[in-house]
Amino acid sequence: MSKNETLVRICGLAKDYRRAAETVHVLQALDLTIERGDFLALMGPSGSGKSTLLNLIGGLDRPSTGEIDVDGLRIDNLGDGALARWRATHVGFIFQMYNLLPALSAERNVELPLLLTRLPASARRQRTAAALALVGLTDRAKHKPRELSGGQEQRVGIARAIVSDPTLLLCDEPTGDLDRKAGDEVLDLLQALNERQHKTIIMVTHDPRAAARAKHILHLTKGRLASAPEAA
Repeated sequence: MSKNETLVRICGLAKDYRRAAETVHVLQALDLTIERGDFLALMGPSGSGKSTLLNLIGGLDRPSTGEIDVDGLRIDNLGDGALARWRATHVGFIFQMYNLLPALSAERNVELPLLLTRLPASARRQRTAAALALVGLTDRAKHKPRELSGGQEQRVGIARAIVSDPTLLLCDEPTGDLDRKAGDEVLDLLQALNERQHKTIIMVTHDPRAAARAKHILHLTKGRLASAPEAA
């Protein structure tokens, strides 16, 4: 792998929404490259387009115009089925509210993305156990979400995001619902995944302390890049 290998390339990206008779321009003419192995924080005021950009990179939404290339593949050209298969294989999502299924144990929640693959049950169990060990929750594998703290729930969410060994980890306010101690533990884990596992991470955050953990910070204002990525 070259030192500066581009993983994500975005050209002329725009996203518009219709609101009654009004067109809302959420993102406007964005050009951006993200290197493999980067840890990028997206900052900006509410409504600046941070989460929209994250969703477009992760294939949860489609651009109005422009190109999104991830690891050599134009994902904006994919049909719905192909995009869903690509997303399941290449993207791990970490959300503010965890999105765990309350009736399932931690290990079953983590295993869920693997049910979309052709892995046999034994391989799914091995991967699930490895992901839970990586986030320090082997002893909580059988616990359901209500039996876990908020920080532990988010670590289960991270284990679920990494269990399929995705190309990208996309985090939307991953510490927004946590106290300082639990938030710091989650950020420590994200840094370790970036530095030791070489995961490429894009994180939306309002918290300057969280953004400072990233390698670069990118600011969005009114759907435009306010500055080039800068060292954190």
